[in-house]
Amino acid sequence: MKIKVTAVFDIGRTNKKFFLFDENFQEVHREYNRFDEIEDEDGYPTENLAALEVWAKEVFDKMLDSETFEIEALNFSCYGASWVHIDENGKPLTPLYNYMKPLKDDIFNSFYGTYGPENELSRVTGSPKLGMLNTGMHLYWLKNTQPETFKKIKYSLHLPQYLSYLFTGIPVSEYTSIGCHTMLWDFEKKDYHSWVYQEGIDKKLPPIDSSRKTALINYKGKTIKMGVGIHDSSSALLPYIRSVNKPFLLISTGTWSISINPFNEGMLTAEDIENDSLFNMRIDGSPVKVSRLFLGNEYKLQVKALSDHFNVSPDAHKKVKFDQDTFFEINKDFVHMFKWSTMSSEDMPNETTISYDKFEHAYHQLMLELVLLQEKSIRAAIGNSEINQLYVDGGFSDNEIYIQLLSQFMGNMKLSTTDSSLGSALGAAIVISDVVLEATFLDKNYAVKNHRPFILK
Repeated sequence: MKIKVTAVFDIGRTNKKFFLFDENFQEVHREYNRFDEIEDEDGYPTENLAALEVWAKEVFDKMLDSETFEIEALNFSCYGASWVHIDENGKPLTPLYNYMKPLKDDIFNSFYGTYGPENELSRVTGSPKLGMLNTGMHLYWLKNTQPETFKKIKYSLHLPQYLSYLFTGIPVSEYTSIGCHTMLWDFEKKDYHSWVYQEGIDKKLPPIDSSRKTALINYKGKTIKMGVGIHDSSSALLPYIRSVNKPFLLISTGTWSISINPFNEGMLTAEDIENDSLFNMRIDGSPVKVSRLFLGNEYKLQVKALSDHFNVSPDAHKKVKFDQDTFFEINKDFVHMFKWSTMSSEDMPNETTISYDKFEHAYHQLMLELVLLQEKSIRAAIGNSEINQLYVDGGFSDNEIYIQLLSQFMGNMKLSTTDSSLGSALGAAIVISDVVLEATFLDKNYAVKNHRPFILK
């Protein structure tokens, strides 16, 4: 008898993954792929959309014929801030432009000169000025620099919804993609911002559906329940939302450390925008307050510099264990030593000065300074919310010093780490199911570990 499964495409910038989950949301099959980037018309690197399409169809069609699994449902979790613009025949009109592609100042000047001031626009849309990472700005740029192409657009689909469209033929917009720092959505009006209507961009956007929405599609003779896709950050949050019954904050760590507060009430303030806070969106359209810190990127640069300074192996940092005595020594006469390369802080010195003769001490100092920034970012995301539980997932959840120090500085809160490498894919499977998750779901599936602050001498 075949195992009944939900299939999920989990598409990151680097890794393209395909999963099958059984009825208990246990992974029973996975496939990975990577594609070399291609270049857009300006020579800027971008996703090979055609290769992604071919691979997705081939993998799915192959698994449809499996003698082991019976696919009952299909959904998509993808990175955000990326459009596919299709013509009336459903064919892409442009490359899948890289969200890091720089825009010229005249675009910003024109946009904010017409629809600013910048801070107020950022506040009501929950979207700091991020260039192409604001997909609304992407559309404004396209309209003004490629007007003929813009006229040919039947629909602009965020990447998760485009992959859904490939399999369903149904074009939709979806809340979690719309609400991901796009500058499209007015969180006060709970509608597209007035500038979207003034530019006629709303006419390029298909009707909005919830990521819960599914359609029964006859695909190659088999009836399959297909979802509309979901933004990966919102998807990764979903298993926590569905199984934790008290307010919490999720700190998702990696290149960026993202502090996610689904329980924020009210709008962002001008101070929030200055603190690099923004809004994402839950599947029902309600705002999720997020604070960002370029933690992993900065960590990588500083660890390399430290390794070079002390002439140790590039992997030496992985072997450093937390040492209370070292922490007490550093904390007793604490001064900031590190000048950040890709971040800034008010306490940052003009240049890095290492006063230690041991790599382990300097590494503890680095982690302490980074955790102080992390604490500030977390508290910015919490704001006035009553939150006593923190979850940390991603790369830094395995960094003993980071976790020990964070537990110390957030000592009034319960801190737990989770292993959720399947997070966004699992969320995409859960959102289109009718299953109610048990309170023990995280413990069973996410290897939850609880951490306590150490006792100060």
